[in-house]
Amino acid sequence: MSELNPKTKFIFITGGVVSSLGKGLASASLASILQCRGFKVRLRKLDPYLNVDPGTMSPFQHGEVFVTDDGTEADLDLGHYERFSGVAAKRSDSTTTGKIYQRVIDKERHGDYLGSTIQVIPHVTNEIKNFIVSDLEDEDFVLCEIGGTVGDIEGQPYLEAIRQLAYDLGRERTMFLHLTLLPYIPTAGELKTKPTQHSVKKLQEYGIQPDMLLCRSQMPIPENERKKIALFCNIKESNVIQALDVSNIYQVPLAYSKEGMDKAVCDYFNLHCPDADLSRWEKIVETVKAPEGEVKIAVVGKYVKLLEAYKSLSEALNHGGIANKYKVRIKWIDAEDLETGDADSILSDVSGILVPGGFGSRGTAGKIAAVKYAREHKIPFLGICFGMQMAVIETMRNVLGVQNANTTELDEKCEAVVGLMTEWDKDGAKQIRHKDGDLGGTMRLGAYEAVLKPGSKVAEVYGSEHISERHRHRYEVNIKYKDQLEKGGMIISGTSPDGKLPEIVERPDHPWFIGVQFHPELKSKPFAPHPLFVEFVKASIKQNRLV
Repeated sequence: MSELNPKTKFIFITGGVVSSLGKGLASASLASILQCRGFKVRLRKLDPYLNVDPGTMSPFQHGEVFVTDDGTEADLDLGHYERFSGVAAKRSDSTTTGKIYQRVIDKERHGDYLGSTIQVIPHVTNEIKNFIVSDLEDEDFVLCEIGGTVGDIEGQPYLEAIRQLAYDLGRERTMFLHLTLLPYIPTAGELKTKPTQHSVKKLQEYGIQPDMLLCRSQMPIPENERKKIALFCNIKESNVIQALDVSNIYQVPLAYSKEGMDKAVCDYFNLHCPDADLSRWEKIVETVKAPEGEVKIAVVGKYVKLLEAYKSLSEALNHGGIANKYKVRIKWIDAEDLETGDADSILSDVSGILVPGGFGSRGTAGKIAAVKYAREHKIPFLGICFGMQMAVIETMRNVLGVQNANTTELDEKCEAVVGLMTEWDKDGAKQIRHKDGDLGGTMRLGAYEAVLKPGSKVAEVYGSEHISERHRHRYEVNIKYKDQLEKGGMIISGTSPDGKLPEIVERPDHPWFIGVQFHPELKSKPFAPHPLFVEFVKASIKQNRLV
């Protein structure tokens, strides 16, 4: 096991009763209020599924793929972690069963186990423990969320690993937090504690006694029910924390602190608990509750039937609204609807249009129709990743008359305005990809620098001519079309440092029209909103006032 700072404490977050209770948001919120008391935190996610990462999983099944600066494709909960704590996630903060088994098998092939029979215990559990304690510095708390629900067969090695780690480090350095549900039965007129009791007993079967219960509930937990939970689950009554539904997620840290969750954590570890400075969350909540107005923005995508696929995007738009003291009402539009319907009837009531990323041909024509509508009607437009590529193709087709302009992702025989890049530079080293390589290995992933054109709109937005943003894509706009695009009113206002890869396009003849190859939404936070979303929402508000 790695050498650990003796002051570092570990909090393991598990979930029971049902899935989708919000362990990620609970972990992020607890981390944020511990920060408000002056502690340094780190958040980690352990996902029991066998995929190596979520990069090749359908957004309809898994939701958004979150990308870190170092190019890790991770679960969307890492987005919650970053947005609430401001701590940039790294490769060492996300793992899956696929990654764990891959490492174990690689070691076995290499002979690291000296001929031992490879078993879940100790080899897999040791690898999980090594992940949990690796790459740490002087953190006060490391919060580790275990994906899935207690009782899932694939989660058992993780529960065994954290049980062992609590034994290895000592209970004075480890805490088990279990998130459960208290369902309300209308016919009985009461909250039911039995599912929570059963969930805790299941956890105890794995040798884990939870130290704190976070109970999701639609209504306040009566005192007698709280006492019953504490008694039957063998937990201090003060450590039974109610988690009531709130109107917006930025109220969660304040709600948890009001319930005494952060104080209870400090008490458990016998730590001095400095006063909490919750002012930044109070200011955010106050702005959300009393906006100066409302603006409607369309998001034209292909995964709108599962909004978790656009989690960071919707949050970044909300952050832009908070910065402008406006409520952003998102109108989710399936791109396919614009292929068959009248664009004016669908988009006439919005003040801004955003076309996000995506893979594959479905909905492409609808995205191009949305770009065309924004260009012709002077509606503020933001294109992200595939959305930027569609903006370039729209200009080539509808302004310059190159009807077969397309991306080779969709048509190998087209006028390849967008194509698969197989070579580029990163940090002075050449990156090489092959068309037939693994899907997860052919992308430009993680943070890359870009140089912005002096005097451009985007340079004004950033207040700088040098930026770094996170990427996740295989195909790039071909720089050779730069002069043609300029004839069509579109300039390339940002490129890679070597000038080979277009990073940003904009239309100087338009009130606000910007397309970016990267994913700015991944770096936006409620207390540090991304400038592109701040300015896009501001432009949409201005448009809103003109309607």
